[in-house]
Amino acid sequence: MEPIQNATVYIVDDDASVREALAWLLRSRRLTSECFDSAEAFDERISGSFQVTAPSCALLDVRMGGMSGLAMFEKLIAGGLLPAMPVIFLTGHADVPTAVDAVKRGAFDFCEKPFSDNVLVDRIEQALAQSAAALAQRSEYTSLRARLAGLTERERDVMRLVVEGLPNKLVADQLDISVRTVEVHRARVFDKMSVKSAVELVNLLRNL
Repeated sequence: MEPIQNATVYIVDDDASVREALAWLLRSRRLTSECFDSAEAFDERISGSFQVTAPSCALLDVRMGGMSGLAMFEKLIAGGLLPAMPVIFLTGHADVPTAVDAVKRGAFDFCEKPFSDNVLVDRIEQALAQSAAALAQRSEYTSLRARLAGLTERERDVMRLVVEGLPNKLVADQLDISVRTVEVHRARVFDKMSVKSAVELVNLLRNL
């Protein structure tokens, strides 16, 4: 798999040797990382106005002094950072049931220590691909909302009836306007929404 462009892997582990080994491993696969020696330090990094704007994922050690990886995971969920920032837990054998439960709640995966370097990096790359897909979907949603906001009230009325499958004549009757006026508004709706047919419009609005 080709490296995801502009991606960042956040490594959160209170063991310096683990952080250094993971950072080296990621560099060997042309992946950029940022290291944190505690969940509190990572929390400070992503606090305030932080938003996920490029593909990323977080490697969280389950057990750390102070805030645990699980508590950090809950904060990521509460902050709306998933699924744009998938989480992979790094866990010891005793923590596997806990990590499995976290996966059920939305974590991307967990890797049991000692982990296979290749398996871990493969999963990181897959998590970054998921992050990229989530960001693309969010961008499309934002663009769609902006296009809808650009419609006039009458254009929205026409669009609603077109989406319901009504022909121009019935749209005109319902809105008490001429068929020609419906045609004009329909064309403007298609142009503003960047579609060429009613079917495309229906499929586009399903993304809302």
